[in-house]
Amino acid sequence: MEYPADLKYTIEHAWIRLEGAEGVIGITDHAQRQLGDIVFVETPAVGAAVTRAQAYGVVESVKSVSDLVAPVSGTVTRVNPELASVPELVNKDPYGQGWMIAVTLTDAGEPAGLMSAEEYETYLSGIA
Repeated sequence: MEYPADLKYTIEHAWIRLEGAEGVIGITDHAQRQLGDIVFVETPAVGAAVTRAQAYGVVESVKSVSDLVAPVSGTVTRVNPELASVPELVNKDPYGQGWMIAVTLTDAGEPAGLMSAEEYETYLSGIA
């Protein structure tokens, strides 16, 4: 599996791509593989507050239902409208079309505490 170097990662298998003051958030390739075929994604509405390390939504697969855990705190500025009708985008393209939400960060320094791609791969090798 490959983990894009321009993203930051969490132990809950979330990623964030920083785009100025905004962060685009999704789940990792590892997470989508563990979940299996994704059939439903629930995300918060635009304007909702999310809190780092807290659930902001739910992803349901044929195997299980799992919380989506925020890698940072902020206010939701966009949600991926495609996931309502095509949730399998998360399986097909977890770092592109399968993104979940975008947020304006409450604390611009918060992502500094997240893992790099290399650190995330090392983390995964320790839990495998």
